[in-house]
Amino acid sequence: MATLNIWNKSGPWPARAALIRKQLAALAPDVLGLQEVLRLDEPAPDAESCQAVELCEGLGFELAFAPAMHYGAGLSFGNALASRHPIIEEAHFALPGADPGEARVLLYALVGTPHGLLPVFVTHLNWKLHHGSVRLLQVRFIVDKIFELCPVDESRLPPVLMGDFNAGPESDEIRYLSGHATVEGKSVYFADAWLHGGDGPGYTFDRKNRFAALAHEPPRRIDYVFVRGPDRGFRGEPLETRLAFAESEPHPEGELWPSDHFGVVTEIAATRREQ
Repeated sequence: MATLNIWNKSGPWPARAALIRKQLAALAPDVLGLQEVLRLDEPAPDAESCQAVELCEGLGFELAFAPAMHYGAGLSFGNALASRHPIIEEAHFALPGADPGEARVLLYALVGTPHGLLPVFVTHLNWKLHHGSVRLLQVRFIVDKIFELCPVDESRLPPVLMGDFNAGPESDEIRYLSGHATVEGKSVYFADAWLHGGDGPGYTFDRKNRFAALAHEPPRRIDYVFVRGPDRGFRGEPLETRLAFAESEPHPEGELWPSDHFGVVTEIAATRREQ
């Protein structure tokens, strides 16, 4: 499972797209969540009209897309999911609390893996540093939607939630998700894959990346893979987690990175075991 905010078409997009494709082919995830994806509304989106198609074409993925904002002339901005396994169903839900011009969305897809049905959710929360209250509202909506669509049912794999949360692990919104904070008498637990299998701080927005440095923000871990698990058979347990899309190459305009964010990739247990 992997996630990446692709930074729309900012910066040297053709070169970035080629680098993302190169690293995606090497990574070969079963499921990939993408944020900040641009798409022109076409009956059959292709590499010219949809960034997700451009990045994944020929690599063996099925695609789902959820528009968050519509810019006019058929252009939309949102989240995408790429899967090497069949996408059985998909839906999307507008997140609450967004400012005009900063709408956000939750993408849901049910993926038919060889180990069972896997519910996957891809999201992208408000970005402003002072919008913690908005992100907390959005996270609570997401949690409620996950439990609505995925009641505890061990005939399915535990649901996965991933994306750009624009919030560090110490924030109320992430502490609520990871079981370290109670909000209005309610608490939940989703396993933060980085804490289970990652090494070091895991910064996904880091000033060593020259594209991230443009924001003049401190390094932060703001991109996540969460699992509502493991279940009693230990399915859904994060096993190994690392940064992805985090290698640069020389470029005439300066060091080339795939995006302004680094991605996250994690291996999740999909088969039952005794212990």
